[in-house]
Amino acid sequence: MTNLPPDSAFSPQDALVALMITVSASDANIRTAELLTIQSIVNHLPLFAAYEDDRIEAVAQIVFDLLEDEDGLEQIYSLIREYVPPSHFETAYALACDVAAADGDVRQSELRLLRELTYELDLDPLHAAAIERGARARHLPMA
Repeated sequence: MTNLPPDSAFSPQDALVALMITVSASDANIRTAELLTIQSIVNHLPLFAAYEDDRIEAVAQIVFDLLEDEDGLEQIYSLIREYVPPSHFETAYALACDVAAADGDVRQSELRLLRELTYELDLDPLHAAAIERGARARHLPMA
């Protein structure tokens, strides 16, 4: 966590931002639609009401540094489990699904990450499917 200012502890919101950035980076191509979705989520959801936007860049750097490690993804999952309360695991999954669906094309690498996340957060498969369907519906373009 050395990339955050010294007076700033890692927060549940930081962990959620880290997860969203991880989903966006999972296919090695961070898309504008995904970044805009992350920014919109941070700007509009009540759980980010007191979150400082300038922390996103520091959290992103932490994610990029972790993803360079062989076990970086496991470390990110550990951050999620450590900082996000279990009552918000479905929220974390919903945010991850929204970022994955943001550009209208959920790639295989994103699908693999989402599957792993359901396991890591011990989510009920039916709940996960409902969350995925909701994200798909929200991000479905008009033909």
